[in-house]
Formats: sequence, structure tokens, C-alpha cells
Amino acid sequence: MASSKQTVLQLFPSSAGLTVRIHPVVLFNICDCYVRRPDQAERVIGTLLGSVSPDGTVEIRNSYAVPHSEPGDQVALDVDYHHNMYASHQKVNPKEVIVGWYSTGFGVSGRSALIHEFYSREVANPIHLTVDTGFTNGEASIKAYVSVNLSLGDRPLAAQFQEIPLDFRMVEAEQVGFDILKTTMVDKLPNDLEGMEASMERLLSLIDDVYKYVDGVVEGNVTPNNNIGRFIADALASIPKMSPAAFDKILNDKIQDNLALVYLSSLTRTQLSIAEKLNTAAQIL
Repeated sequence: MASSKQTVLQLFPSSAGLTVRIHPVVLFNICDCYVRRPDQAERVIGTLLGSVSPDGTVEIRNSYAVPHSEPGDQVALDVDYHHNMYASHQKVNPKEVIVGWYSTGFGVSGRSALIHEFYSREVANPIHLTVDTGFTNGEASIKAYVSVNLSLGDRPLAAQFQEIPLDFRMVEAEQVGFDILKTTMVDKLPNDLEGMEASMERLLSLIDDVYKYVDGVVEGNVTPNNNIGRFIADALASIPKMSPAAFDKILNDKIQDNLALVYLSSLTRTQLSIAEKLNTAAQIL
């Protein structure tokens, strides 16, 4: 009986255990470039800058847009502009290297493979970041991908994009702005006091979650986690020891400082407006 020879279809991940950490300034920069894009452009693409740690974590700290056009099924990149911008960034911060590229829109497309192939020649295992500026699912979906090679036996067939974990590195003030950016519509941008109120509400929500977790562990309904316990202990240890009266005084002083800044800024805008009108009237006369 003749033996049959089987051909195995295999996937070869380009990176195992790869995670991405992104700073909010990158997202703000991408959205700003999308707003300023040419009228005929449907999306914006650009280069991601950052660093790669020994454990495989990619940290994205900066970015810049790259002019391009997409006639038909082709993609034309301004390679000279890309290299000149990268050389300028290297003069300012040589530690930031190319780690991948970004594009606006929901998910990946067939043209993304062409752009990814170009960046694969610039850096090994580039990251592809997508930012859904069209709010397809009601919010700005942000995802990161790597290329996975698909082969039939020893013959490579194609490459596909595989989603990888994405973590956002931001402080509380940046978190407030990021939450506003993700929503489809806002009435107005919050001022300092409204931002502080949103931060306090989020803090109270987190404290309530911690209370529920601790109560669940004590009652035996939740499996204890040593890492979470250490985080809670470190958070409690970092709280300064002061009386409620002293805490209220510090908080009230901070609020008064914010109110004074709001008043002074409003007064300055009024004075500038009056000066501008007086200058215009003097020129007319």
C-alpha cells in the first residue's frame, strides 16, 4: 500500500510574548494629524518611535505622519520625508528608534500589508497600530498588531496580522483627556475643577472596587491573589498620615488656587479683548 505524503500548513509568529505600551501623546498626535489631513486623504499613516526592552515590551513614546497616496490597490510613501524626519528626531532624542507604524481607520486592510512590508525593512518585527478615528463601534478603538508568516511546508504563502496586548501609560490628568477623546461627542472640554471632580469620582469608584474585592476574599467568595494584596498594601502605605482637618485645609487651598487661576485667566482675556478693540478704533480714527 503506497504511503501518502502530507503537507503541513504552519503559522510562524514573528514575536512571542510581545506587548506594547503606548503614551497618550502619541494618540493625541495621531488624532491631530488626522484632523489636519488633506481633503482627498481617507486616512493618515505614520511612523512610531520608542524603545524595545529586553523582555520584549515595546514602548511607543512618539510619532510623526508620513505623506502618502493610495491610487487603486497601490500605496506610495514619501520615503525621503520619512528618512529626513527620522534623522531629525535622532538628533533630538537618539534613544527613540523606529518600532513600527500607525494608520487611522478600523482594523487592517490589504494595503496595510504593503506598508508593513516597507517598515519590515526599516526595523525587525514592526508594530502596526490602528486608531479608529471614525468611531465605528461608538468609541475610538485602538489596537496593535504584528505580522505572522503563513507557510505551506517550506514555501511561504502570505502574512497575516495578529493582535497583541496593548497597555496605556498615562497619569490621572492624561486619563481624563483620553476618556474625553474616546467619546463620540462632548459638550465642552472640562476645566481644572471639573477634571478634579472626574478624578475624584474615578478614585471613589476604584476604592469601592477594592472594598468589594477585600470583602469577597474575607468571606471566601473570591480567590485571594498575592499580587493584588501587595498592591493594596503599597497603596495604603503611600497615604500620608495627617488629620482630616489638615487634609481639608490642603484640599481647600488647592481649590482656591484653581479658582484664582480661572479668575486671572478670564481677566487677562477680557483685557486683551478690550485692548484689541481700542487699537482697532484708534486705527479707524
